[in-house]
Amino acid sequence: MGQQQLLLIVLGVIIVGITVLVGISQFKANAVQNNRDGLLSEMMAFATLAQEYYKKPSELGGGNRSFTGFVIPTNLQRTTNGRYSATVREQTITIVGRGTEIGNNGRSVVRVTMVANSNSIVSVRINN
Repeated sequence: MGQQQLLLIVLGVIIVGITVLVGISQFKANAVQNNRDGLLSEMMAFATLAQEYYKKPSELGGGNRSFTGFVIPTNLQRTTNGRYSATVREQTITIVGRGTEIGNNGRSVVRVTMVANSNSIVSVRINN
């Protein structure tokens, strides 16, 4: 083989290697973002359930203008997206979701905190 052919082979291997590394990086970033989106979606559903509970009279199984007594349904506390817990106060509920993917910092899992009251839902912290 000539010098030019060897140079082209080496150059081809380098390009393929860089392409593979970029693909792996993109796949990881996409997995983290999908996990974060899944957590947010499920937590929004929980917050909506909590608001429904808040507004429903106690005679119908609600909280009668209080979040006290609301719990995340047992079968939904752990899903394919992560684990969820709720801190319930009379007028607010804080829901924390811990994802299944290691975040961009490489040390901890994706974590989202959401706070709901009687008429609003706010995502207060998203840890990558």
